[in-house]
Amino acid sequence: MKYRCLKESFYRTGGYEAVTLRQQDMLSIKQWRNEQMSVLRQSKVLTDEDQQSYYQHVVRPSFEQEHPTIILFSFLLDGECIGYGGLTNNDWMCKRAEISFLLNTNRIMDKAGYRNDFTAFLALMKKVAFEDLHFNRLFTETYDIRPHHVMILEESGFQYEGRMRQHAVVDGKFVDSLLHGCLKEFNHANR
Repeated sequence: MKYRCLKESFYRTGGYEAVTLRQQDMLSIKQWRNEQMSVLRQSKVLTDEDQQSYYQHVVRPSFEQEHPTIILFSFLLDGECIGYGGLTNNDWMCKRAEISFLLNTNRIMDKAGYRNDFTAFLALMKKVAFEDLHFNRLFTETYDIRPHHVMILEESGFQYEGRMRQHAVVDGKFVDSLLHGCLKEFNHANR
């Protein structure tokens, strides 16, 4: 299975692969999402039924769309799913997308491992967006309670673009959201 809009069904760097989101990974992803709700725009615990319905009614139909609003991948290391993410809120006219990324909860405490995983994922998404889709811009929104995540974004060529003050509530407290962006021309100039 692959997205109609993409040239490839998988993208690889080193031992990492981004493959078209697989249904077999959906229950693991549900578990990771439920465990990490504090860093996601998710307001309720997901059930198995929620996750399977999302795959059948949102993800699977997007494979055949010429201009899907989401392009999601299972993120593998040496053939094992360690996370997922992709391009969301895709705007085909403006040629931009938001990067979404979530790693297996067991992997997020190892800062060096997280840096390797996230850096590889960002490189793969840049390849998809800038080389395959010919998009112009990628952006992210990150709660400011994740300084290590932000540091990796910036090391990977994403520029800080702004702060939305008290934009979200995490554990009952307002937190700021940080915006970062990466332009195709900047990415190509700094390779």
